[in-house]
Amino acid sequence: MRITGGYLRGRSVQCPPGEIRPAMDRMRESLFAILGDITGATFLDLFSGSGVVALEACSRGAQAVTAVERDGGKRRILQANLQLCGAETQIVIAPVERFLLRNRHSFEYIFCDPPFRYQHKADLLEKISRSRACGENTTVLMHHPRPETLPARAGTLLREREQTYGGSLVSFYRPH
Repeated sequence: MRITGGYLRGRSVQCPPGEIRPAMDRMRESLFAILGDITGATFLDLFSGSGVVALEACSRGAQAVTAVERDGGKRRILQANLQLCGAETQIVIAPVERFLLRNRHSFEYIFCDPPFRYQHKADLLEKISRSRACGENTTVLMHHPRPETLPARAGTLLREREQTYGGSLVSFYRPH
């Protein structure tokens, strides 16, 4: 797995043990093209896995990146991967739902890539909308299987766009 853009472009990323479904190169490249210039932004990577999406954000200029991963067995590889990054990085080993309850500041971008079998994506969007992680200018991106339908509105979040990548979609939400 390699970083697709920015100053770390082409650098290899280690894949941690256990269950992992890394975001496709083409999808990551496209998502960051859609987001545009994220220089100086704050970025939250939920269900981080290897941290490749957090690294893509760092590589493209994000100032502060937080990676949240439930599986403590992924910590060592996640730390090694994020050391490539020059930005301020934080790794949180905890369930995403607990992180959202305890977090105290907002992010400009929240990328959420739960396991495809995770059945609570709509509820998770509601929790994100009610959390301090979601500010008035936050963009939330939810990666999910294509046959799965997510709500057009979840709490204060309104879906503004969907982008198809093979058998999956990324739904873009913003507070309204």
